[in-house]
Amino acid sequence: MHPPPGCPGDQAGNPSYILHTSAAPRAESWELGTGDMNKIFPQVEANGKAAARTNVLPGEEAGCGPFCCSRRGTCLSASLLLLLATLAALIALIAIFGSPPRTSAAQACVTVTNRTGFLCRDRRSCISASGVCDGVRTCPHGEDEDEDLCRDVPKSLPQFLVAHCGDPASWIYSDQRCDGTNNCGDCSDELIPVTVCPPCGPGWWRCTSTVFKYCGCIPRSLCRDRVQHCSDWSDEYSCPGP
Repeated sequence: MHPPPGCPGDQAGNPSYILHTSAAPRAESWELGTGDMNKIFPQVEANGKAAARTNVLPGEEAGCGPFCCSRRGTCLSASLLLLLATLAALIALIAIFGSPPRTSAAQACVTVTNRTGFLCRDRRSCISASGVCDGVRTCPHGEDEDEDLCRDVPKSLPQFLVAHCGDPASWIYSDQRCDGTNNCGDCSDELIPVTVCPPCGPGWWRCTSTVFKYCGCIPRSLCRDRVQHCSDWSDEYSCPGP
């Protein structure tokens, strides 16, 4: 078989090519001499079709789709722009519609007199429960008189601030329970079965009071004053006095 015209040969005039043949399908390729080493020829697969050549750009990975970022800096810049756009939209919405309503996260505390109290926003001040929604701003920032807290007393008050009397329609502040004073009007905040209170303290004398203000105890300052405050007169004959 003669070589194609213009095919290079060696110094002896013999062509420097090798012909490869196969039965089916027919495919040919020429291995050229050193003079054509820089030329690129398509590779031939067994089925006779030229194999596709995939060029991968620097920084890309094979199989990367059209939405892949060829450079990491481009991806970071796009993400930052998206974040800034979202933040700007949020600020615009707040400016138009206003900030969401602030909910009161009231917490209980114990006062210096060992009574139920209301913890102020500074997390240091503890005021008495009965000091909430009394018309006087006692907390440093005045949150004890917030509108959300006081809009529908006692329903709007936290449960730890409210104590119920024997009459379901009546209520008192939780720090007024078991304080020796008839705050409910029927002594249900001081006596069983509605309320179980500890024994009278050191400054009190236990008896059934004849005075509406007191229930099961009277202050010892009322003893030996020649006025009956206990139904059995024990405040004048048994109470040792203050």
